[in-house]
Amino acid sequence: MARVYADVNEHMPRSYWDYDSVNISWGVLENYEIVRKIGRGKYSEVFEGINVVNYQKCVIKVLKPVKKKKIKREIKILQNLAGGPNVVALLDVVRDNQSKTPSLVFEAINNTDFRTLYPRFSDYDVRFYVFELLKALDFCHSKGIMHRDVKPHNVMIDHEKRKLRLIDWGLAEFYHKGTEYNVRVASRYFKGPELLVDFQEYDYSLDMWSLGAMFASMIFRKEPFFHGNSNSDQLVKIAKVLGTEELFEYLDKYDIELDPQYDDILSRFPRKPWHSFVNAENQRFVSDEAIDFLDKLLRYDHAVCPSSVPASRPKLTNLPSQERLTAQEAMAHAYFDPVRADAQALSHNNVTLP
Repeated sequence: MARVYADVNEHMPRSYWDYDSVNISWGVLENYEIVRKIGRGKYSEVFEGINVVNYQKCVIKVLKPVKKKKIKREIKILQNLAGGPNVVALLDVVRDNQSKTPSLVFEAINNTDFRTLYPRFSDYDVRFYVFELLKALDFCHSKGIMHRDVKPHNVMIDHEKRKLRLIDWGLAEFYHKGTEYNVRVASRYFKGPELLVDFQEYDYSLDMWSLGAMFASMIFRKEPFFHGNSNSDQLVKIAKVLGTEELFEYLDKYDIELDPQYDDILSRFPRKPWHSFVNAENQRFVSDEAIDFLDKLLRYDHAVCPSSVPASRPKLTNLPSQERLTAQEAMAHAYFDPVRADAQALSHNNVTLP
């Protein structure tokens, strides 16, 4: 069970989270023109567009054939999060009259590809943008929603305006405690251990692992940080850093049986100290606070909660507290002291920082 926001949807009317019953209000397709293709994913093609009524730039996400329920879920979640800090704004929903293909229309962000942008970041920039991303995550979690696909490709940054937006809510889902979810979510390099060991009763803390993997790549200048060539290899890559002893403690605690394929590929690995990743190129990003913050995100155990441990098992009281930071706890971490005041001023006044 989630340590925070566990009951949010229980206290909301059914219409808030029951996306199956959503009635889509279709906008006018002719109000938009496609300018150029800017991306494609598993479930959509993405275009730069223009609203021909007010000549505003927009982004048009043309959805590939998919279950209507999935489309309704994305729309409902975006509607519930409307106006939230650093969450991309859904402007309209339209569809082609002939093909019935639906498209989502979003605000445009003048994004620079992270592979170009991140190497240009100062230490301050990394702190600033991770803090901005945490605002979006704490907000969506507080609304009872897990993003489930946090990765650099889904974090748009207009560096000139110092504006960040968390995009692509197509895999996002409402959190209900005790529910088993699909583990085929998130992108491989950012999948939490719970997904890789088929633990379905996960929660918001999945997003915090993904953030941690992203943060590690930013401070150590290693993209991606955990570079597995398959889901099973991804867990091996994680174990080579966090160690196998803690992995087996985690599996033992939740009575998780590993797939037999791991017998041949998962040796015994000692835990690797974070400082072993520091080199001349990245040392200016790796302060003691950065290491402490990272260490509190990249933890096998997504949450310590007695109810999650089978009653037949003894409580592992001798283990240190294992849970990952929540987004709200992360925002209070000392790593963000230099930027917290600036970031809060930005959200109040929309001031552009130098």
